[in-house]
Amino acid sequence: MDLLLLFLLSFIGVCAGQDVLPPGPVDAIAGGNVTFTTQVGTPDYIAMVWNFGSGQHVATASSQGVKVNTKYAGRAQMDSKNGYLTLTSLVSEDSGIYTISIVLSDGTTNDGTIELRVLKPVSDAIIKSNLPEAIEHNSTVVLNCSAKGSFLKFTWTNGTTPIVADGKRLTLAQEGTSSMLTITDVFRTDLLGPIYCTAANNLQMNKSPPFNLTVYYGPDAVTISPMMTKEFIPSNANFNLSCLTTSSPNATFSWYHSQQLIEGSGQVLTLEAIKAAGLGKQKEEYTCRAQNAKTQRTVTSSGVSFSVIEVISGVKVTGPTDILIAGNSSANISCQATAGTVQTMIWLKDGTALAPSSHRVFSNNQSSLLISPLSREDGGEYTCQLINPVSSGKASYTMVVNYGPEAVKVKIDRDVPEKHDVTLTCLVLSFPPAALTWKFNGTVTGTTTDKYVIKGAADTKSGTYTCEAYNAVTGKTTSENTTVSVKPEVDNGLSDGAIAGIVIAVIVAMCVAIGLILYCRQKVPVESPY
Repeated sequence: MDLLLLFLLSFIGVCAGQDVLPPGPVDAIAGGNVTFTTQVGTPDYIAMVWNFGSGQHVATASSQGVKVNTKYAGRAQMDSKNGYLTLTSLVSEDSGIYTISIVLSDGTTNDGTIELRVLKPVSDAIIKSNLPEAIEHNSTVVLNCSAKGSFLKFTWTNGTTPIVADGKRLTLAQEGTSSMLTITDVFRTDLLGPIYCTAANNLQMNKSPPFNLTVYYGPDAVTISPMMTKEFIPSNANFNLSCLTTSSPNATFSWYHSQQLIEGSGQVLTLEAIKAAGLGKQKEEYTCRAQNAKTQRTVTSSGVSFSVIEVISGVKVTGPTDILIAGNSSANISCQATAGTVQTMIWLKDGTALAPSSHRVFSNNQSSLLISPLSREDGGEYTCQLINPVSSGKASYTMVVNYGPEAVKVKIDRDVPEKHDVTLTCLVLSFPPAALTWKFNGTVTGTTTDKYVIKGAADTKSGTYTCEAYNAVTGKTTSENTTVSVKPEVDNGLSDGAIAGIVIAVIVAMCVAIGLILYCRQKVPVESPY
């Protein structure tokens, strides 16, 4: 019967059966199942025949039931109502073109074809690189992703971000079961990753394990911190310079002083290292160089310039220790510090700047002062102030100049009337203060203070008074005389009581006279002019 149907189909005109089968291809996994569906509903047919390839019979449905080719026994089932064909335990050899022919009861025939693709399972996606490591801007990295499976398509992602070829620096190419990503002049960000490759077909997908490739880069621009330094650095400061850059692997650092290598320096250059190398005494430039052993690149920073100045300490002023006498002695005062660089020296006397004069001479470096001869005005406090850009210090010395006595003068407070106390004052310039002796007409009075009081002055106390001053240090004695004349009292006439009596008498007399005049005028008759 089957042979007869096949024979009849070969002679019956074939009608183009529209949409007998859905569009293909149909994909199925090896070892799995597939069902070919029809789009004819439940036709009134004489026979429905499925063939594979160039005419290999698979199954036939007719009034006598469904017959399956021996080759497909146990793997093929056909629905006699609608012509659906199911194949199980698929193998790759099942891939190909399947044809159904439906002989309808009116003698017409509808045919349909569909392609079956039996796909191998997608697996074993893996990325391999042409380089074990890369150098930024120098290396061209080729990543190859291979996988097992059929009809594969590949996609690449950096983390979760798709990698899109730009046709220039990044290109993608696929050949068979592998895909190749080429990155020219690789950037450090290109492979930060992880990088994934996904192989897929219509039914399955497989993602590669994460892939990472080290891209070495740098050093980038090198900077020194702090970049802005003071022109002068104190020798006792907590001062360091740090060299900063971005680099993979970490850069190694070296420091240069006026283009000369500072031995033993690293990322941090300390002030102690600068001083240990005997540097910093002058203002010069310091630079840092960063080198990457992998990229073989060396980058030099901009320079910073400064000098290291020792802090001034231990300032001391020294002067004469002998007794100094004005007009006879001279003095040499000197100033020095136990440590530090002195750039400016200022001398003060009693807080006022001291300038050279005819008897004051400074040394060339201002470290000493010669005063010759000394005068009484030279005594006082001498201060030496030492200054540099990072510190200052000062010290003082008090110089005592002995002088006098000189300019002795005796003052009397007022004229000397008889019987009144009179004070004489002795003024004298002397250091130390002079010892005073008062004399009257050449005779020592026993008074040794600066004031001499004449009690109840009388004529007998008129005469010459002398103030004698003696300085035990200078050995000098000076005196001053003044003459005192006591004036006797003058008799001025009536006493106060007598004067008062006279005044009262005059007033009474004047009153009596006025009364008499008024009385007389009342007694004399006055003639009438009429």
